Amino acid sequence: MTSRIVVDTSVFISALISPSGPSREVIRLCLSRQYQPILGNALFSEYESVVFRSDIFDQCSLTEEEILELFQAFLKVSEWVNIYFLWRPNLRDEADNHLIELALAGGASSIVTNNLKDFQNAELLFPKLSILKPEVMIRNR
Repeated sequence: MTSRIVVDTSVFISALISPSGPSREVIRLCLSRQYQPILGNALFSEYESVVFRSDIFDQCSLTEEEILELFQAFLKVSEWVNIYFLWRPNLRDEADNHLIELALAGGASSIVTNNLKDFQNAELLFPKLSILKPEVMIRNR
């Protein structure tokens, strides 16, 4: 069975900007269906907002057309999840709660992020949900 994961925007952007590395490897593994990324309204909106910023284009070796193609390919392999129950307040940064909610609603085993500190000191703990950096996710495969 393929592990269901939530890929934080920080990982997707890092994969765009860096020509190699663990974030890019996580995206590659999702595209090859070795992980099942899940997606919801809030995360999609966040991706869409950040991916097409001009400063991202400036830092990326891909053309705008290639970025769009990669983004569409990632969306195509992602499973859409509707969220019916909110777990708020949980994290200090309200903007990150949607990732917890998505992971729980979609039965994800992990949230893959470059921003572990954003998930520390949560009010609610979910023992079956791991918050991992991309390099740890790859190492634990």
